[in-house]
Amino acid sequence: MNWLNPASVGHLVRSQLASLGMAARLFARLVALTPAALRRFSLVTEQTFFLGNRSLSIISVSGLFVGFVLALQGYYTLKRYGSAEAVGLLVALSLVRELGPVVTALLFAGRAGTSLTAEIGLMKAGEQLAAMEMMAVDPVRRVLAPRFWAGLIAMPLLAAVFSAVGVIGGWLVAVPLLGIDDGSFWSQMQGGVRWTSDVGNGVIKSIVFGITVTFVALWQGYTCKPTPEGVSQATTRTVVVSSLAVLALDFMLTAMMFSI
Repeated sequence: MNWLNPASVGHLVRSQLASLGMAARLFARLVALTPAALRRFSLVTEQTFFLGNRSLSIISVSGLFVGFVLALQGYYTLKRYGSAEAVGLLVALSLVRELGPVVTALLFAGRAGTSLTAEIGLMKAGEQLAAMEMMAVDPVRRVLAPRFWAGLIAMPLLAAVFSAVGVIGGWLVAVPLLGIDDGSFWSQMQGGVRWTSDVGNGVIKSIVFGITVTFVALWQGYTCKPTPEGVSQATTRTVVVSSLAVLALDFMLTAMMFSI
């Protein structure tokens, strides 16, 4: 493309705006199909198992090691100021506010998001979606909507597991390894973590990230070129777009939550 040609630039801008418009229409359809998806809740639970349970191992192991690192780094930082007993509070706040939702969303995009894109893309390449339309079956209602709500349900649950396992990992490093008092570790955590502003904000973030990652994965698979190269490119775009969207949304949500 000749970037000095105004016609080329205009064509690029027009195509991007058209893509945004089609994405907005698909998102509106998915929201409008909520009653239909919930009426066939067995499809949602099946996809929730596929997206959530299959991602549980990587989420748990990652949360454990993140808790290890947080406790170790937090201990040596707080020790300079005589506040080593507050390492439990540091671990909990870091996990429930930021690292739990964000890292879980990034891992979810790499594990479940790519699976969704590849699955939808292969269905399109194999003309299964076209066959559904020929049989008067709406592929958005039958295929995309259950997967959309499954991702929305699975993401907050996985973020909660990540934070819980991370806290356990922090305890394993802080108490048995570093010698922090067990009672101080848990009491400062319980006294400093607030349900509304800390845990609640983390849940809101995980829901927003779940919607974003799942929709990007479905959109990329639904609009990809029906070729092996098109499916592979759509899978790559899912990881890149989802990761950038999660990080950008995290900044905006954090700024809004701390300004209220």
